Amino acid sequence: MKLRSLILSTVVLLALVGTLYWSEHRKPKEETTVSADTSPAILKLDEGSVTQVDLKRKDAAPIVLAKNGLGSWQITEPKRLDADQNTVSGMVSTLSSLRSERVVEDKASDLSAYGLMQPALEVDLTEKDNKNQKLLIGDDTPTGSAVYAMLTGDPRVFTVASYNKTGFDKSVNDLRDKRLLTVTADKISRLDLVRNNQTIEFGRDKDEWQILKPKPLRADTVQVGELVQKLTDARMDTSGSGASAEDAASGFAHGTPVATAKVTDLSGTQELQVRKDKDSYYAKSSVVDGAYKVDSSLGQAMDKGLDDFRNKKVFDFGFSDPDKIEMHHGPKAVFLSRSGADWWSNGKKVDAIGAQDFVSALRDLSASTLVDSGFTSPAVEITVTSDGGKKVEKVSIAKSGNECIAKRENDPTLYQLDANTIDSLQKSGDEIKPASDNK
Repeated sequence: MKLRSLILSTVVLLALVGTLYWSEHRKPKEETTVSADTSPAILKLDEGSVTQVDLKRKDAAPIVLAKNGLGSWQITEPKRLDADQNTVSGMVSTLSSLRSERVVEDKASDLSAYGLMQPALEVDLTEKDNKNQKLLIGDDTPTGSAVYAMLTGDPRVFTVASYNKTGFDKSVNDLRDKRLLTVTADKISRLDLVRNNQTIEFGRDKDEWQILKPKPLRADTVQVGELVQKLTDARMDTSGSGASAEDAASGFAHGTPVATAKVTDLSGTQELQVRKDKDSYYAKSSVVDGAYKVDSSLGQAMDKGLDDFRNKKVFDFGFSDPDKIEMHHGPKAVFLSRSGADWWSNGKKVDAIGAQDFVSALRDLSASTLVDSGFTSPAVEITVTSDGGKKVEKVSIAKSGNECIAKRENDPTLYQLDANTIDSLQKSGDEIKPASDNK
């Protein structure tokens, strides 16, 4: 029995030794021939000096990126396209200071063992002085956390962290400029939105938007600003269902028109058409050829009517405290003036909290809806002076059945307010008390 156990143990030991020998010789050694410098730089060059990058993958057409005369990156092969400047710059930055994890062999004799005889990826970098360096990327290491790499003309084989490879192993879709409009949001001076045969034209005066057509109206600057941001953020969706060129072209051709936006800055006007096919949105731009799938939030932002962009706030003084407020309600009146952080009424300092509550009540006045009729004799008249006396807003509020209707001076718009608006304003005015430090 003991002899049998000894024989069995010997067989198991020999099997283990054979497995170990096989595993050590099956893959290239990674640690037995490490050089003295275990993490040397593979590439070290001035990022700004790189003028061209050639990417060659085994399974795709070569990609050539080159700087134009203005210093911007462009894709020149396989076809000429604008490049995403941030993506390309990030890739060049990764390459220009690329370091290895370790040296596998100082003088590699069998490159095929590392997948470097026919590399998965070749990166050819050209600098201003026409100096050229070519990086070869081979197989993954056995652990999968790194890849084998080498420079042409350098006999050493390195390992490079896989996340570094991800930084420069890019496709045309990764590298192209995916913007559908190339204008900058804060440079746009005019926006036209065409929807259901109605054109809404917005004009910008500094940071404020106004509705110019179909007639001059106060615009909700926040709502218009959000639309502008969605338009300038619009990108091609190149992944997922319906994102292929063929599917996008079909989706746009068969889609129902949502809206067309035209944005204008100093460089001219750019146009974006959006259509919806089933649950997906597709767009065509005047800036780039073809149709593209886009995020649904873009389509939803454009699928709005005139009232969605109208300013429903009764007052325009915003978050800045006004200089003076005067409110008349029958025989009652409220007079407030501000000096620094202090509020005064009829020559006496008043409690700041009560005054601020009254200001907030005026600031928050907003229509539940905009109406065409219903304004009768005003029950309340309010004048708010702000911006150092430059802006004076006069508002009248009338009772209309169970509702309140507000009207701004020189503005035909009627603002339907909550039924208790007048009573709430009067109560807020009555609660302004003298300051405790009045003598």
